[in-house]
Amino acid sequence: MKLTYKEPAKKTKETMAKIAKNPEIANENDYDKEVNSKILSKTKHIDCKLVNSGNAAIMVSMNAIEGPILIPDQGAWHGFKQIAKFLNKKIIPIKTELGIINEEVLNNFSKENPSVLKNNQENNKNNKDNKDNNYEKDNNNYNLALFLTSFAGYSAEQPIKEIANWCKENNIVLVEDASGGICDPKQKLANGKYSDIILASTSSPKVINVGDGGFITTNKKEIFEKSNILLKIAKSNIITKCGILTELDFAENNLKKTLEATEYIKNNIDNVIHQDKRGTNVIIKSNDNHSLANSLKDEFDLGGKSIITKCPNYNRLKIKGVAIEIKNIDTKSLTKENLDEIIDIINKH
Repeated sequence: MKLTYKEPAKKTKETMAKIAKNPEIANENDYDKEVNSKILSKTKHIDCKLVNSGNAAIMVSMNAIEGPILIPDQGAWHGFKQIAKFLNKKIIPIKTELGIINEEVLNNFSKENPSVLKNNQENNKNNKDNKDNNYEKDNNNYNLALFLTSFAGYSAEQPIKEIANWCKENNIVLVEDASGGICDPKQKLANGKYSDIILASTSSPKVINVGDGGFITTNKKEIFEKSNILLKIAKSNIITKCGILTELDFAENNLKKTLEATEYIKNNIDNVIHQDKRGTNVIIKSNDNHSLANSLKDEFDLGGKSIITKCPNYNRLKIKGVAIEIKNIDTKSLTKENLDEIIDIINKH
């Protein structure tokens, strides 16, 4: 079995190399318009900004929020915590069901944190009262936001529609880090119909796999106005923009193949967390997680790069176990023969 680490498509690499060698052939303004239009066709929002990293996209979005930041207690991205602390934002964790924010989780949060929701409603009402006649229904003072990732720990998709409904009822801005869910073939994830802000990293090994950069899309243009200086600081480059433009053509198929491969593996091994959920990695419970992680690292060598993450880990789940990152494997390697061998190796250990 030969597994290769995820790489950009050949056409993407050729396009980026061409621009790197001859930057004068690229008109940056034309690329901005074309790339933005293509991204917005995926997220269904009306405005897009390209930045130099996923963390820059988080910072731009979070900077526009005036009040506290809600985040899952596990299965998200540690950058949420780091950037919130850097911006002096109050962090309020939501107790999840192994990373998933379902209806029960939301109901429990509402019962346990009535003052948070009440204060948010009052702040929104005060903002509305202070506006002139040009005030719109979606006011542009964003006092509370929920930041989450499309997939909890990359292993289970969040019920975004249900979460979005709860957020709208409570005047909470929903920010979806769709680095792992952009171009969802089912259009449940990274869909502007549900999420107020969608952001993504386009570095490696993400769905839009360029090795650098990121973006933010929204219908709330005030988000960008509030973070205008950050957008200038975090400006993307023309090589990355050309890469994103090309790689978008392959992203949906790559995600689809990864989801199918992950489902196949989940259905053929034991002790899997979120076995019945769509995801792009497989998290296995194991009390001897250290030994299992080392054994699997020895078995799965992708040219010195790893597809093994030991848990507990905030970015995955806070349980003893091991995550096998199917999302890191190039889709050309996700053949049935290779998947069967992966299954045999996991079951052996």
